[in-house]
Amino acid sequence: MAVADKLRRLAPAAGAIAYPFLLDGFHLAVSPADDPISFWRLALAALLLLAATAAPLLGLACAYWMTKPAPSSFELRARRLAYLSIGTPPLFVLTGVGLGLLHIHVSDELVWVAGWLAACLYALLAGEQERPATSAAMVPSIARWRVTHGIAAAVILLYVAFHLTNHLLGLLGPEVHAAVMKMGRTVYRSSVVEPALVALMLFQVAVGVRLAWRWSSLPADAFRVFQIGSGVYLAAFIVTHLNSAFVSARAVHHIDTNWDWASGAPTGLIHDAWSIRLVPHYALGVFFVLAHLASGLRGILIAHGMATAVANRIWATGLGAGALIAIAIMSGLCGARI
Repeated sequence: MAVADKLRRLAPAAGAIAYPFLLDGFHLAVSPADDPISFWRLALAALLLLAATAAPLLGLACAYWMTKPAPSSFELRARRLAYLSIGTPPLFVLTGVGLGLLHIHVSDELVWVAGWLAACLYALLAGEQERPATSAAMVPSIARWRVTHGIAAAVILLYVAFHLTNHLLGLLGPEVHAAVMKMGRTVYRSSVVEPALVALMLFQVAVGVRLAWRWSSLPADAFRVFQIGSGVYLAAFIVTHLNSAFVSARAVHHIDTNWDWASGAPTGLIHDAWSIRLVPHYALGVFFVLAHLASGLRGILIAHGMATAVANRIWATGLGAGALIAIAIMSGLCGARI
């Protein structure tokens, strides 16, 4: 394969490298917070934030473009790197929080760029030892783990439904959010439920990564690629969120993970140079958790005899609902009220 073709397959990594600098550009466009902002600065800020939020979509598109039978070792590595780039927003948050916890006083952007460049070099220069397994050999193993993954997801869905509803109520004000959260915490922060919920989340990450690794080497249609990609994002999001909430906030800094913590008070998510990274992180987290559930539901419906066209419409409706809920939640976290 020509060098130019190889470099094109690393476009998702380039998008990931550009991600923090797009956020920097947004911050410069909206700063200082107390100055009136012109239409052109506002338009530039919106474009930069949109580009940053769309970075995972580049990885998703390229993962689909690179999906084909019997890929070479490089093509498989590049495809998996594209899937990894879908998790850019949570992975960048994890980088920043992790460096802080380790007291490593190095720019997180420097570490971020170095990490992605190292990944690109590995994809380009690693040998031809890795060979994808055949589809026939992998199907039974995938099927067993897939069922387990689905059952665990059904249990977690109870918590996710409450958590997202609680965040939607933030549109009515932090006081409403806090009152509902206080009631919910009597259940999900109990000495029995919380450890079980965390263990179940980590189990989902482990099983999901296993499934994504296996499926990423197989031919797949757009629906399967989306399911893999959304799962990769959620795996990164769950690990990052648990690290931020349990380790950094609660264990190390003894901060209550309430509305103020989530919304970056007092500066807010929009005008803080560090917290702006949480906007794509949260927004896509909400979207992908609902979209991933919709993808799983689509597979179940088709397996039980529903017409594919009908299942596809239900899937698309789920994605649309996920996008609207993500926008509503982020509007509340950024200060909108109804």
